[in-house]
Amino acid sequence: MAAAGSERGITGAAAPLCLQAWPGRWRRGLPVALALTSLALLPAPAVRAADSAALLRLLERRACPGCRLQDADLVHADLRDADLRKAQLQRANLGGARLDGAKLAGADLSFTSLQGASLRGADLRDAGALARTHWQAARGIQPGGLSYAQLHNAGVEASLAGNPPEAERLFADAISQKPDAALTWLARGIARNDQGKTDLAAADFRYAAVLYEQQGDPTTAKKLEEAALLLEKPAPKGPGGNGQGMRLLAGAAGLFQALAPLAIKFLPMAF
Repeated sequence: MAAAGSERGITGAAAPLCLQAWPGRWRRGLPVALALTSLALLPAPAVRAADSAALLRLLERRACPGCRLQDADLVHADLRDADLRKAQLQRANLGGARLDGAKLAGADLSFTSLQGASLRGADLRDAGALARTHWQAARGIQPGGLSYAQLHNAGVEASLAGNPPEAERLFADAISQKPDAALTWLARGIARNDQGKTDLAAADFRYAAVLYEQQGDPTTAKKLEEAALLLEKPAPKGPGGNGQGMRLLAGAAGLFQALAPLAIKFLPMAF
């Protein structure tokens, strides 16, 4: 009886006939459904309207310094020379956007996507959390604006994506910032070997071996010396040469498989 009484409070004689015809279990769910409907009809929070206004202002004027543009969809947007100083661009999608000459100094780029964007001449000074930004494949980002760890990790990503030329370039940029980084010399050697640049790969392995020896890791240094020798050793010619050459290649492949996990690894970054 208690259940019937509570139910009558909503679906009694005063309730519309359409509600009286509903099965009991559906009628008992009506208070929740009506409450959710009421919430859905409430106006959106003011912050969303402000964000929309900021987005419109940016697209119309190409100027919105300090604006709140979190999660904005700006794919392929034309933002050349735009003023976005200190803008809040966390998680925004700027993939393929034209940001040449844009002023992004002090902007928060945490987890922002800049993949394929053009940033030639853009001002990225003091841009926050660029390490956590998806900037790979972006054009115009100067290596000097990125840390050694950022560049090395980008090279690792390129290697894992099967793009050794890009990996080689990024590892070279990382080395220019930290010339004594044995790990990155080794990683670039792997990337060069993947492209068939055996002489250059051997040179990288040899220099990495010197650095590992200086850093107290003679075991890795020895492996790298062996790898360099295998790359520099020509395949024997004449009768039986093919078999010897195959054994040489097999030995090199096994050694590289042992070195690759050491070389292709991400470095921790401080945020």
